[in-house]
Amino acid sequence: MNMQEWRDTCTLLKLAEMGAHRRTAKISTEYLAEKLGTSQQTASRYLINLERKGLIKRTITPEGCLIKMTEKGIKELKKLYSNLRFLMEAAYPPSITLEGVLFTGLGEGAYYTSIDQYRKQFIEKLGFDPYPGTLNLKLTTDYDIKARAELEAYPAIEIEGFKDENRTYGPVKCYPVIIENKVKGALVSALRSHYDSSVIEVISPIFLRKHLNLKDGHKVKVEVLTLP
Repeated sequence: MNMQEWRDTCTLLKLAEMGAHRRTAKISTEYLAEKLGTSQQTASRYLINLERKGLIKRTITPEGCLIKMTEKGIKELKKLYSNLRFLMEAAYPPSITLEGVLFTGLGEGAYYTSIDQYRKQFIEKLGFDPYPGTLNLKLTTDYDIKARAELEAYPAIEIEGFKDENRTYGPVKCYPVIIENKVKGALVSALRSHYDSSVIEVISPIFLRKHLNLKDGHKVKVEVLTLP
């Protein structure tokens, strides 16, 4: 989390303390500035930034701002709560099992896993040369979706991002997995992805669809092995 994200989170927390996560709250920038320990101008800038990111809805009146946290803003606080609760109350379990429904993706996995700068790091850090492409699984239960979200707080193998003359390629988090209790691989989580958090992408050294005789619509179990 960078400094701007910390500012956003702290401001959201203060707004939640004033009830803006449950209802539309009348909050002056002067009062918010006092709670944040900053200037009124800075507090106003924080609110503008939150509104621009779609984390709050804001209406300016002569008496103050009418502020209501959006679902996106509430989701950010819930993510923080989940991470803090996990860190404070629970030890890392040895593994987490996720189950999803196989579907055909956008075809980008084959491209990214074949890029030399990524591929070299996969070989070095994961211990295998990935088959071009990812196994895409749609998580369908609340349990699996929640477990996947909590996985973000776990230690991960970091694949570094890089730049070339055309574009920037973001970093990737990897978690060792065992697919269908048979094949070792890794769950890959990119910082930027076309999929939401209900989709997981898995890589392995072999063509999983052929090796495990998988087709779209099949349910697939993935055991995520947590790192020490």
